[in-house]
Amino acid sequence: MKNIKKFRVLVIGRANAGKTTILQRVCNTADKPDIFDGDGNKVGCARHSRESQRGYHNIEDELIFQSNPGYIFHDSSGFEAGSAQQFDKMKKFVIDHAAAKTLGKRIHAIWYCIPMTDYERTVTAAEQKFFNECDTGHVPVVVLLTKVDFLHLVAIEELLDEGVEMEEAKSRAAERESQLLRKWQAHVEHILDQCKFPPNIYLPLGKMHEESTDCTTLIQCTASALNEEGLQRLLISTQQSSIALCITYAVHR
Repeated sequence: MKNIKKFRVLVIGRANAGKTTILQRVCNTADKPDIFDGDGNKVGCARHSRESQRGYHNIEDELIFQSNPGYIFHDSSGFEAGSAQQFDKMKKFVIDHAAAKTLGKRIHAIWYCIPMTDYERTVTAAEQKFFNECDTGHVPVVVLLTKVDFLHLVAIEELLDEGVEMEEAKSRAAERESQLLRKWQAHVEHILDQCKFPPNIYLPLGKMHEESTDCTTLIQCTASALNEEGLQRLLISTQQSSIALCITYAVHR
């Protein structure tokens, strides 16, 4: 474990799930990541890549943010369109890197992003296919319910449809938003928990578009899902921006 210097995360999710924004918040930056191939050769920067802007990625590429090079991210392009080839490529990557002989090449966690902007189709055939067919072994999967702020607008619309005046709708929106989030998170959990390889944790994420947003909860959830103390220490130490998290972890150990 001492030979592992970087924490490696595979990020999965359909297009426009907010994956890059989450990684930016984790690494405390507004910049795009540099892109390296599997041999460590720099192949470009995401901001200059037409393919990455369209949501197409080579899952083998390593995304590294200069603000926190302790993380290595892999981005799986969405396979919601039903591409068997794309899914098989992602599945092979997970199997190969979950038990890689070279410790430094192993993935340590998977973040599966489901955007709440599609709250009426949160669980598609793609999600069910992944959690029924993709055995991640000891690698924990954290389902991230992204863009939960969208439910605030849905809450206001519902209240207006019920005949509530705008000012009152705005004052009651937060409570209705919480109800909607609980409803749709329970819906996601009900379906995915019945799959052959269910997620380890579900976590709603909001305000990711704000650069000041703290990702401590995401790191805590990921650390708690890891089954090796050495990996937990690596993740906590990699999250440079959260001194409080490091102190909390040290106290509880």
